[in-house]
Amino acid sequence: MDPTVRKYFPNLLTREESKTHIVAIEKNIARQGYGLFAAEWKETGAFIGFIGFSHPGFQLPHIVTPFIEIGWRISSHYWGRALATEGAQACLQAGFDRWNMDEIYSFTSIHNHPSEKVMIRIGMARQGTFAHPLLPADHWLNEHVLYKAAKPQP
Repeated sequence: MDPTVRKYFPNLLTREESKTHIVAIEKNIARQGYGLFAAEWKETGAFIGFIGFSHPGFQLPHIVTPFIEIGWRISSHYWGRALATEGAQACLQAGFDRWNMDEIYSFTSIHNHPSEKVMIRIGMARQGTFAHPLLPADHWLNEHVLYKAAKPQP
């Protein structure tokens, strides 16, 4: 519901859409053992957002579908504290070690430099850009950057 957090998304979610999203996240975690995990501020236990994995509902060229995306949404009140980086790094490691994921992707609008910086800080490699298949070609958020992390080989 924070417009600042949703700046690089096509729209805000209504309260009902947010509730539906939470139910879907919970079902995914129950079914797969992983998903978008609640992130809390350690000192107070306050909910500050989520970090984790999802399976995007679209295909991208040259990527086997379904693919795994790592993503994050942190309340703007907590930005600038490296929380997305810390949580995403831990999730990335768990994805490889605990859930035996071979490749993990992340993407965002080419305008979302803070999120792209998180991708770089957690060691993901830039793969290029793509037109988001769920957005109109002339939408200002259509062009996205794609990053990938591969499971380290022993």
